[in-house]
Amino acid sequence: MELRHLKYFVAVAETGSLTVAAERRLHTSQPSLSRQIRDLEDEVGAALFSRSARGVELTAAGKAFLDHARLALAQVDAATEAARRASQPAKKVFALGFLTGEEMTWLPRAMQVLRDELPNIDVTVSSHYSPDLADALARGKLDLAFLRAEPGFDLTYRVVSREKLVVLMPSDHWLTERAAIRAEDLSGETFIMASNKATSLHDVIERYLRESGLDITPEHGVDNLAMAMSLVASTRGLALMPEYANNLLPWSVVSRPLEGEAPTIDLVVGYSRSNASPTLELFLSRVDELTAVQP
Repeated sequence: MELRHLKYFVAVAETGSLTVAAERRLHTSQPSLSRQIRDLEDEVGAALFSRSARGVELTAAGKAFLDHARLALAQVDAATEAARRASQPAKKVFALGFLTGEEMTWLPRAMQVLRDELPNIDVTVSSHYSPDLADALARGKLDLAFLRAEPGFDLTYRVVSREKLVVLMPSDHWLTERAAIRAEDLSGETFIMASNKATSLHDVIERYLRESGLDITPEHGVDNLAMAMSLVASTRGLALMPEYANNLLPWSVVSRPLEGEAPTIDLVVGYSRSNASPTLELFLSRVDELTAVQP
């Protein structure tokens, strides 16, 4: 079994199509890709995909194989990145990642924690969605990130804050007259739900609706905050999102708090235990300062 077999398998699993994976992700021919997948299945000794006119779907064996394949590829990337960094010992770089929008609050605090090291290191900063940050941490592309605790990655997380969820709505929606929104006010409205890709947020919202006795069928699913705001404005729907959304709202979207005890979602710092960066070790030793430093 070679690394290319794992890359091909993951590409097909994520696109759900041999043709799309071949043309857009792997830049190879579809017959060649099919042959590689068959070779992999022969070596594994089980069918990894079921094939139909609509595309391909993972079998039970394929689902079990997928997480391990992703982890193996991530470990190879992490090893490569570690070797590159070791080959340039004089250049110390600390790569920080932020859930898009959270950097407004947490970047100044992080830089304050690192203040004593700043003359000796270069700090790089990037902003992405939470699953992408987790993937970058696992692959050694980031040293530390502020994100959600994403399942399926071999990472360590430490909670730095708990954010309340708020209701996003069009700026001229009738509910804007309310100082706070009751759970039952969500019934009968177009509801925009976090998709399964945003696992942590999806689970928090689903639990809140269930505990509130609401049986709401979402009309749209979104992967990120930008998509949520766009759909709120365009469909005149409602969405439950973390309160940091207030940093990014356009004129067409406003927020209101939930009445009573609002559900919360954790913001964590995530990192890989295999990362031997001295700067990461220093940061983690002072991570409790993050909640004490003023933004």
